[in-house]
Amino acid sequence: MSAFADVLGQDSAVESLTAAAREAHHHTTGTHSQDMTHAWLITGPPGSGRSTIAHAFAAALVCPHVGCGHCESCTAAAHGVHVDIERVVPDGVGYPVAQVRELVHRSAIAPSRSPWHVIVIEDVDRFNDEGASTLLKSLEEPTVHAVWLLCAPSPDDVLPTIASRCRSVRLATPTDAQVAGTLIERYGVDPAMAAFAARAAQGHIGWARALATDEQARMRRQEVLSMPSHLGDLPSCFALAADLLGTAASYADSITTPLNARELTALRLAYGEGGEGKGIGTVGRRSKSAVAVLEKTQKNRARRVLRDQLDRALVDLTGFYRDVLVVQTNASVDLINDEMRPQLRHLATSSTPEDTIRRLDVITTARHQLTNDTAPTLALESLMVGLKAPRSA
Repeated sequence: MSAFADVLGQDSAVESLTAAAREAHHHTTGTHSQDMTHAWLITGPPGSGRSTIAHAFAAALVCPHVGCGHCESCTAAAHGVHVDIERVVPDGVGYPVAQVRELVHRSAIAPSRSPWHVIVIEDVDRFNDEGASTLLKSLEEPTVHAVWLLCAPSPDDVLPTIASRCRSVRLATPTDAQVAGTLIERYGVDPAMAAFAARAAQGHIGWARALATDEQARMRRQEVLSMPSHLGDLPSCFALAADLLGTAASYADSITTPLNARELTALRLAYGEGGEGKGIGTVGRRSKSAVAVLEKTQKNRARRVLRDQLDRALVDLTGFYRDVLVVQTNASVDLINDEMRPQLRHLATSSTPEDTIRRLDVITTARHQLTNDTAPTLALESLMVGLKAPRSA
C-alpha cells in the first residue's frame, strides 16, 4: 500500500509529488531538480486533504522505496514518530514569532535516518507578518537537508514573497461520489448513510467519516442547523450564541482533556517524578518549569481546537443558507441539506434572496472574527443578531 493510499481524488498532485520524491532519491542531499525543490506550498479548500497529502509526501521522501507504505520508515511516518519529519501546528490561534524562530533554528538540524529533514507546517496562513518574514529568510537561504511543506487554503492566504519561493501544488475538493465510495469501501458505511455524510461534509473526508460513524456528531450538526428556526427575538439570539459556544467547548474539552492528561503524565515521568535520592530537588524545580511551559501550550491548543469547532459549525450554517438561496432562485443544483427541504422552503418564502446574501456575509464576518482572535462570545452574539435581522447587520 502506497504512502499516498489515504489521499482521495488528487491524482495529478499525487503524480507530481511521487515524481518529486523519486527524483529526490536519485540526487544527493540538497540537490534540487526540475521535479524536486526545497519548499512546497500545498493549497486546497477544507477537506481537500492538504495535511494528508503533505504527510504522505514527507513519508515518501524519508522512505528508501519512495513511499512504499509498509517499511519501517513509512510506519513511523504514519504514526507521527519518524525522527526526520516534523509536524508543526500553531500553539494557539496563530503562530507566535518565537515559535517560528525556534522552528527555523531546528530546520538546520541534520537528518538522522534519511537524506532529508522534512518540516510540515499546517495552517501557514495563520502566520503574522513578523513570523512570515522570519520564515522567509530560511526559504531564501535553505539548509541543504531541509524540505519545507507549507499548507494553506489558497495561495492568496500566504504572504506573496513566501508563495513565490515555493513550488505550488493545488488540490481540489473531492466529489461526493468519491467521499461516499471511500466511506463504503474503507469503513463499511451503509451506502445511504455514506451518501448523506458525503453531501453534508461538502467534500471533507474527515468530517464525512465522523458524520457517518458518530451519532453524536450528527446530533451536534442538526442542533446547529436548527438554530435559524429559533431566532425569534434578541434574547433568543443571545441564548443560541451561548448554546453554540457551550456545545463547541464541551466537544473541544472531550478532545483536549485526555490528550493533556497523557502529555502531563509523560512529562512528569520523564523528569523522574516519584524518584528519590541526590539531585531530586533540582529535577523537581526543572520539572515545574517544564510543566508550566506545557500547560501554556495546552491552553493555546484548547483555544485553537475550540475555534476550529466553531468554524465547523459556521461552515454548516453557510451550507444551510446557501441551500436557502438555491431554493429562492430556483437554481438547478443539488442541495447540501436535501433532507431539510421543508425548513429551507419556509425560510426561502419568508425572506428575500438579498436577505440570504446578507446572512451569508454575516457568517463570513464571524469566521474572520474568530480567526482574528475576537472573543467567541462577542462574535457569536453578533452572528445570531445578524442572522435574525440581516438588513440591520
